[in-house]
Amino acid sequence: MADELDVDAMITRFRERAEAVRSRTLPPVGGEERALFIRRAQEDFQDFAIIGDAAGAIEDGVLVLRVDLRPSAES
Repeated sequence: MADELDVDAMITRFRERAEAVRSRTLPPVGGEERALFIRRAQEDFQDFAIIGDAAGAIEDGVLVLRVDLRPSAES
């Protein structure tokens, strides 16, 4: 499987998924359902964006994703 996995393409797909979540419209729900939908969308975006920002490689048959979580110098 490691020979077949295109790590860069996988990371690109996660970037695309993060953008899709960000631009997703809010369905006509209210109250508790609305809050749950918004929370899940925020979590989905965070998860997809983290992997989308990763540097990936396959090392000795192991998928390695490196994500720098330190604050940027611009902050």
